[in-house]
Amino acid sequence: MKQSESAITAVPLLDLKAQYLTIREEIHAAMDRVIESQHFILGPEVEALEREVAAYSHCDYGIGVSSGTDALLVALMAIDLQPGDEVITTPYTFFATAGCIARLGGRSVFVDIDPLTYNIDPAGIEAAITPRTKAILPVHLYGQMADMDPIMEIARRHNLIVIEDAAQAIGAEYKGQRAGSIGQLGCLSFFPSKNLGGFGDGGMVVTNDAALADKVKLLRGHGARPKYHHKLVGGNFRLDALQAAVLRVKLKYLDGWSAARQRNAACYRQLFAEAGVEVGLPYDAGYGRHIYNQFVIRSERRDALMTYLKAQEIGTEVYYPVPMHMQECFVGLAYKAGDFPASEAAALETLAIPVYPELSQVQQGLVVEAIAEFGADF
Repeated sequence: MKQSESAITAVPLLDLKAQYLTIREEIHAAMDRVIESQHFILGPEVEALEREVAAYSHCDYGIGVSSGTDALLVALMAIDLQPGDEVITTPYTFFATAGCIARLGGRSVFVDIDPLTYNIDPAGIEAAITPRTKAILPVHLYGQMADMDPIMEIARRHNLIVIEDAAQAIGAEYKGQRAGSIGQLGCLSFFPSKNLGGFGDGGMVVTNDAALADKVKLLRGHGARPKYHHKLVGGNFRLDALQAAVLRVKLKYLDGWSAARQRNAACYRQLFAEAGVEVGLPYDAGYGRHIYNQFVIRSERRDALMTYLKAQEIGTEVYYPVPMHMQECFVGLAYKAGDFPASEAAALETLAIPVYPELSQVQQGLVVEAIAEFGADF
């Protein structure tokens, strides 16, 4: 063991500085290029990123937007979601999924998750369809794609649109197909903690539909074409050139970083097995490429474990402690506790531990050792 490694006592949930130091000069050159150009919103850098991310996602078109949330919002606007329209989605997700539906006057119709993958359970979707259903919005949670074949088959039978919430899944695959490329629209997030993260907010809508791509692009800039002539009521969802320049540098390294996350996930499995800790580990459904945006373990004593790990200076996070159907702002949807037991159990028992690419085996060993010392009854 190196002396520097033997001195490690704390393990952060995410260390963005470690990544930045490996690409510092390239980042500075890219940002200088934008500053010298004085072209800060949209423009050539954004257009280049759109082409590169679209190609990476196996899509024909990419439209850079201001955040992952705005990617979802503008995608729903592009399909003309109207007040009263229903969108089938999961209650176990980040708020933006259901929040964007509500902002347009739509109604989220929740379907419980598969308790192993934490993604929407396709078996429950068909029963949730009504004459008001407009779309299905599956979420590819933690870097693993939802089971898309049955979802797309149901959508075809009922003439529904599918929007993929791929905020945590850029580069993830389902039977060889990339996240965002299967449904009519895919929504990506470039929030700094994502596998491909910017230096602030950013996102992208990807699609293989030329008409939808054009509409998203129109809506992104207040629905104006040409300038000051507004065909639609859109919004200010534009992506900054500085963010695009940073993301273009990082995109070149993304596959390597995702591979490092996969290695770290495999290392955790081995270390937990060697330590004899029967912790609930992430389930790999085996139908594609899991990019491990998060490595989520499970314990019935989750809160006590989290408190213990904090005392050991090991970073953790709960994604997500309150399912959408139990959020105060969605009381009008008339759901209640007990309606989605798999989602509710996941909210009480899951805990993310560090898995970022630069994480060392020594650090992983400290995490596993601390969990073993906690002695939780997993």
